[in-house]
Amino acid sequence: MQRLSGLDASFLYLETSTQLLHVCGVIVLDISTVPGGYTFAGLKAELGARTEAIPAFRRKLQDSRLNLDHPVWVEDTDFDIDRHCHRVALPAPGGRDELAELCGDIAGIPLDRARPLWEMWVIEGLDDGSVAVMSKMHHAGVDGITGANMMAQLCGLEPDAPRPDRDDSAESAGQASTLDIAVGGLLAVASRPAKLLRIVPQSLTLLPRWIGRARRGEAMPAPFTAPRTSLNGTLTSHRNLAFTQLDLDKVKTVKNAFDVKVNDVVLALCSGALRKYLQNRRELPGKSLVAIVPVSVHGKSDRPGTNQVSGMFTQLGTQIEDPAERLLAIGEHNSTSKEHNETLGASLLQDWSQFAGQAVFGTAMRLYSTLGLAERHPVVHNLVISNVPGPAVPLYFLGALIRAMYPLGPIFHGAGLNVTVMSLNGQLDVGLMSCPELAPHLWDLVDAFPAALDELVEAAEKRS
Repeated sequence: MQRLSGLDASFLYLETSTQLLHVCGVIVLDISTVPGGYTFAGLKAELGARTEAIPAFRRKLQDSRLNLDHPVWVEDTDFDIDRHCHRVALPAPGGRDELAELCGDIAGIPLDRARPLWEMWVIEGLDDGSVAVMSKMHHAGVDGITGANMMAQLCGLEPDAPRPDRDDSAESAGQASTLDIAVGGLLAVASRPAKLLRIVPQSLTLLPRWIGRARRGEAMPAPFTAPRTSLNGTLTSHRNLAFTQLDLDKVKTVKNAFDVKVNDVVLALCSGALRKYLQNRRELPGKSLVAIVPVSVHGKSDRPGTNQVSGMFTQLGTQIEDPAERLLAIGEHNSTSKEHNETLGASLLQDWSQFAGQAVFGTAMRLYSTLGLAERHPVVHNLVISNVPGPAVPLYFLGALIRAMYPLGPIFHGAGLNVTVMSLNGQLDVGLMSCPELAPHLWDLVDAFPAALDELVEAAEKRS
């Protein structure tokens, strides 16, 4: 068995019927490249064969009433690809609206915790003859890096790329009895007081150090200081999504002209699009929106678990009208926030999450949702923005050329918008996830991204 870390398990504890914590993605495929031609049966068979070599696709949750610690992963000895790969067709005319609506419906369905926590929906009937695949993986089992790595093992650089050999270093989750889970949990809980004594002194100095950095102008925004918008409310069980594709060379042109990072340009794109969207709704705040940006700590943290991340708060400069000035401000704020986040330690979030418990977290989150408390306290942060680097070359998914890969992260009560971007073969694929009760016109927001990029390119040309 493999016991979940506290951070991995927290994504289970914090999930409710309206706050679903799986990570999604929409892959658009050119099926003309599939060796021997495309059929759903052939694609499903190939998917099943490849997942046989990847143990992470075949592990499922197991727990016991006697377990005092987090659940464990075990091997699903009854694994069946038919339970994870489904087929559906779009209604006519099969355009982006129909695709987004169907994928939004799929995103609003919880994963079955009795089975490995992933599924894929093969979507046919697109108006251009392509096929889409909607993937769902629970955040308890993947973060941005591990999720991308798992999907990469289903891909190749050629249409007829060989299947991956079974990774012997990726150990099977194995099996566990009720007694194994209970005894292991008891030993883990018994070690917690010592762990608490180690992290409390460091955490007690956190607030004074944050205040000191803030006075010197060297701190990232504090939680609960973000302005309220229509995106910051209580979620329903409904999901809507939208997506677009941008030219990565244009992004790099802006990056080079202003001597900033690609991530700074990504944040500036989000800022420009959000500024236009909120202006059109006559609700643009007078102070900057605040985003939380997941930061990978792979290679920096020695703590166990799949999720190796921390979170960085940063300002988006949405109150600044001039795009060039806004980008430079974002770059400055981002640099400050990154430095501040690094001083907190790569494992701080992982350490404290070890003390999370189903009884407390689960009950508290259900009450938080039912009572609509997200609308009764200051906004923690406005949205989540993730930037996932991808390959700069063409990629084939089970033999089909990938035209686009739109990543879609989860949303939370009080922060009902997730913007995730991924670079792939010279394009920047942008995926937005929200709740239709909070963002009924999500296409208006995503359609503002190309205009925001053109605005930055024009500013870059004036600068050079």
